[in-house]
Formats: sequence, structure tokens, C-alpha cells
Amino acid sequence: MSSSATSAVLKIDWCSHEAAKYAVEHWHYSRSMPVSKSMRLGAWEDGKFIGCVVYAQGGNYRIGAPYGLAQTEVAELVRVALSAHQTPVSRVLAIAGKFLRRSCPGLRLLVSYADQTHGHHGGIYQASGWAYVGQTSPSYEFWLNGKRLQKRAYTGLNFGETFRRDVPPGTVKVSVPGKHKYLMPLDAAMRAQIAPLSKPYPKRPGTGTRDGTPIEVGGSTP
Repeated sequence: MSSSATSAVLKIDWCSHEAAKYAVEHWHYSRSMPVSKSMRLGAWEDGKFIGCVVYAQGGNYRIGAPYGLAQTEVAELVRVALSAHQTPVSRVLAIAGKFLRRSCPGLRLLVSYADQTHGHHGGIYQASGWAYVGQTSPSYEFWLNGKRLQKRAYTGLNFGETFRRDVPPGTVKVSVPGKHKYLMPLDAAMRAQIAPLSKPYPKRPGTGTRDGTPIEVGGSTP
């Protein structure tokens, strides 16, 4: 799927695991590909590969339960990894979502999370028209030598305390606040179901005004 609404011609299409892995390791803050089954969409501007959008299926077996959906009807947006580009990220996401909806007719809902521990509030989802439905419960992360480990590699699918395998020696378990949760329904019936759940968008940490003067809200500016 292509778009020429900007000065550069944007193309969204399937890409290889190798291309997505390169983009994530070079252009995403996590530097790591998700361990669950994924759907990988590449992005090109004027024929040049600028990155990828990665959706996961299977990592959380209850992801669709709150909405009465089977696991195969929901996908989680887990990575947006882009190099220097002209097209707004919100437009990349919008076109990627349309591409996915056309390519996967059984898919009805997209879910994504904005990680507050990295200063994210979900600005790209807000600009793309996703519905904000609140924060998840506080959780924890595994850290080793200053790097965050992929928790799903060490815990059960319910993110509980049943480890799939032992964490490496020296790993530290750190409590973290809940993440901002966003939803993008892919059909009219799902939009109607999600609409009553929508809440006001959270503001970017460190922004806000009082009498026209910027103030700190929600922590320091990332």
C-alpha cells in the first residue's frame, strides 16, 4: 500500500524477519525483537527502507478476553522502528493498520501500550486516533547489567511467577508503573463496543499550562 500525501512516496508491505530485526536493533529503544509470533510490515520512502511496524500474536493468551475476542482476532502493536523519515509516524501507523485489516480479514482489534518508564505517553496513538482506555496494573521488569530483559522469555504467558527458565545470575527484579493502554478497532461493530471505554488522552510528561505558563505534570521531561 502506497501514499504520496507527503513529499516522499510511502509504501507499506510485508517485510522479512531479517529486515525487521535490523530495524528494531538499530532504530528502536528496546534493541530487541519480540519473542512471540509476529507480523512484520516494512516501510519505504521513495523506495528506501526506513523501518518497520511489528505486530505480535500469541504473547498474551488473554489479550482479547476483555472484549469477547479470540486470540486470533487481536494483535498487539509491539514495535515501531523507523530511521530518519519524512512521513509522520501517525500516518505510517494509519496506513499500516489499513494494510493489516485488508490482509487479515479475521483481525478485529489492535492493542498497544505506552511505557511510562521510558517517558512515553502514547502521542503517536493519539495522533492516529486510537482509543485510550486507561492504565494497566503495576508490574515488574527484569534488569541485568543495566539492560532490560524480555520478561516473556522468563515468565509464563500470564506474566506470573512461573518461570519458563531461570533468569541469569545477577538479574534484578524492578517494580514499574502500569502502562498506558490504547485500542484501535478494525470494524464498525468493534468501534461501537470500544467507544464507551474511551477516556481522555494522557498528557505528555513535563507538559501542561497554568495561566498560559508551562508546568510540570506527570514527572520530568524525557
